[in-house]
Amino acid sequence: MKFDAPITIALSKGRIFNQSLPLLAHAGIEPADDPEKSRKLILDTNHEQVKLVIIRATDVPTYVEYGAADLGIAGKDVLLEHGGEGLYEPLDLNIARCRMMTAGYPDAVEQKGRLRVATKYVKSAQRYFAARGEQVEIIKLYGSMELAPIVGLADIIVDLVESGNTLKANGLVPLEHITDISSRLVVNKASWKMKHGLIMQLIEAFREAVKK
Repeated sequence: MKFDAPITIALSKGRIFNQSLPLLAHAGIEPADDPEKSRKLILDTNHEQVKLVIIRATDVPTYVEYGAADLGIAGKDVLLEHGGEGLYEPLDLNIARCRMMTAGYPDAVEQKGRLRVATKYVKSAQRYFAARGEQVEIIKLYGSMELAPIVGLADIIVDLVESGNTLKANGLVPLEHITDISSRLVVNKASWKMKHGLIMQLIEAFREAVKK
């Protein structure tokens, strides 16, 4: 691909970055540095016009919405919490796949009364239980969700489950499936208009890579 305009792509470290590399490579983009080893927050690539911004996963939609990045790759879990305003979501990249589920002790949902639910996915949890007509108390946590039922802070949790090994190691089990999660390509609305030809070339390159 020929990049005749500056393009900034927002990514997060770790699993999403690593699984994004083959997609970027298919579009002819190769980062000059490894974000796990470099302290740089903006990575150069093999194209002078293309930069990679390395930020927290939860910040990717915000950077794209406000135009600090033209495109980004974000998990659907993050997008559900963000709301998706101010950006387009043209492509499911089919990477970083997992499930959003409720989890707890096997008999957790048999308890009578209002359930206490610990999660960092507050909006998703609220929508899920509201759709079921259930009133619950949501407790927002930022990490170590599995600890909440163990110490009695909450009856169940809403979290992402991949293998389920962490739940099993703590005596918990997956309970109810809420939604499947994967990472999506998101595009700033202004960039979509101003750099439409280039953006569409990138989308097509990513789409081809996903099909492989």
